[in-house]
Amino acid sequence: MGRRRDAVTCGGCLVSAVGAAGAVFAWGTSDRTQRHLGYAFENNGMDLGVVCTELPFVFLGGAVGPAAVWALGAWLLGRRRRSDLHS
Repeated sequence: MGRRRDAVTCGGCLVSAVGAAGAVFAWGTSDRTQRHLGYAFENNGMDLGVVCTELPFVFLGGAVGPAAVWALGAWLLGRRRRSDLHS
């Protein structure tokens, strides 16, 4: 049981890290973010406050969302296995 739990935990952490990295990448390459970071003509409209206000939420959402789905799937599979053992 210990190895299976370690594998599930490691998988959840991996999914969380990939989700966070993917969310930050998608946020950073969006047209809206590019405009705020000054990649327009001569840095017109540069607003670095977006990094302090949006980036933490993007990172947390990217990390928590996939991890929550992973945990729900692991819980449902574990519940199904327990019901199969009792049958």
